[in-house]
Amino acid sequence: MLTLTALSMVLSACQPSAEGETDGDTYQVTVSILPQTYFVERIAGDMVTVNVMVGPGEEAHTYEPTPEQMKALTNSSLFFTIGVEYETTWLPRFEDINPDMLVVDSAAGIERIPMTEEHAHNEEETTSHTESLDPHVWLSPENGKIIAANILEALQTLAPENADTFQNNYNTLIADIDELDHQIAALFEGVEQHTFMVFHPAWGYFADQYELEQIAVQVGGQDPSVSEMAELVEIAREENIQVIFIQPTFNASDAEAIAEEISGEVALINPLSEDWLNNLEIVAEAFAAALEE
Repeated sequence: MLTLTALSMVLSACQPSAEGETDGDTYQVTVSILPQTYFVERIAGDMVTVNVMVGPGEEAHTYEPTPEQMKALTNSSLFFTIGVEYETTWLPRFEDINPDMLVVDSAAGIERIPMTEEHAHNEEETTSHTESLDPHVWLSPENGKIIAANILEALQTLAPENADTFQNNYNTLIADIDELDHQIAALFEGVEQHTFMVFHPAWGYFADQYELEQIAVQVGGQDPSVSEMAELVEIAREENIQVIFIQPTFNASDAEAIAEEISGEVALINPLSEDWLNNLEIVAEAFAAALEE
């Protein structure tokens, strides 16, 4: 994988190949997941077309690209990774298909948090899964700013003639993210309850930024056992949790069973929404409302 420094050196030495261009000065850029599309389009506007690998309704943890998507990669100048699981297996194949495509880690510089230390039900599970790092880096405003900066640098290197436009668009985006951050922080001011329950532990970075705690039904990609379900019900009662949050691509049966035991409810939230900024605001409002119950 080329770092941004290597990207700069390569592109300063030669012009992008015609294979990576679409029309005129427009380039095709590929991203791993939908939320990255938001950042690319906010910064580059109509100067790029965005090809998304994990589309709506698909699960990033178990995704496999289609032959059509593999073929489309031959037209991409840039591929923005973000650290989701499928990239480990498929990225070398993508690079074989398009050796001229430059690969940039859009999450470079983000401090990864352990998945299970944050979310495990007990100490035994924490010990057995400590090497697993949380891949859901895009789900906090703080990390969103880092992702935006990485994407800006890569786009400015790819198309230096548009660097000023990219910079202006980036500045506007950062102002919007800062405003969102202030709005979310205000939602949790004075809220005494700080623990929320989710089916899949996608919201660890969000919880870290706003000093919350997420309890996950699913740990290490595994659904809970009968004893773990009983433990989760007890935790929900102790923490006065009334809402179990689940994303649309997962089976809701376990979450519904816990909700029934605590006379609560199940609510949908989507960590893979393309409308990143608006979605974080919606999810934050849902968390805040649940914590105030």
